[in-house]
Order: sequence, then C-alpha cells, then structure tokens
Amino acid sequence: MLISELSCKTGVSVRSLRYYESKKLLHSKRLENGYRDFDESAEQRVKIIQLYFMLGLSTNDIAQVIDCPVSISNQQPLCEKAIEVYRAKLTEIDTQIEILQKLRLQLQERIADFERPNLLLFERTE
Repeated sequence: MLISELSCKTGVSVRSLRYYESKKLLHSKRLENGYRDFDESAEQRVKIIQLYFMLGLSTNDIAQVIDCPVSISNQQPLCEKAIEVYRAKLTEIDTQIEILQKLRLQLQERIADFERPNLLLFERTE
C-alpha cells in the first residue's frame, strides 16, 4: 500500500510516517517509480507506535521494543526489554512528579506569603 493509503487507514500524517521510517520504526519497499510500498502489517505497526507514543515513550525507546512480540488480545509486549523501558519511563515520570510537587509547594508558600497581611505596615510607632 502507498504511504497515502497507510496515512488514511491509520490517521497518521504522511510526514509522521516518513519520520517513523527514518527512525527505522517502520519499513517499506520502493516501487520502480520510487514510491514507498508498505505491506499490510504496517497498519498494525503504526498503531503500536502510536500506542507507545501515548505512553510517553521516545522514538529511541520505541526502537528498543517495537520488535517485541505483542499479545494480540491486549497489545502488551511480551519481552523483558519492554518491561525495562516501561520501568525506566515510570521512574522518569515519578521524578518529574516529585519535582513538580516541590515547585507547587514553593509557589503555594509564596502566594501565602503575599496574601498574608504585612504586620509591619499596621504596627504603630510610638
């Protein structure tokens, strides 16, 4: 199938499909006229790539796990490398959450300081 057909079937732009191919996440053959020709499995592969992007994985992460066998029933990868990548991503997310919680607390404290009446302004000098 041509890249435009794959784009229509998956809802992924032609530009993104070309990007996936440049990152070796997706493969095609070239026709005599130079057009890309994707086999039928490309549609499922693009859906898996999209799933990994929704999980927050980078193209480098995806490249490590894209060829893992996948359970047909729930599309879960069935290899240890995928679990390693998932754990690393979860650790990264937990770190980001921790940083954001600290920033949130600091902002709340600053807002509270700003909203608290400045007692020095109201003290009488005698």
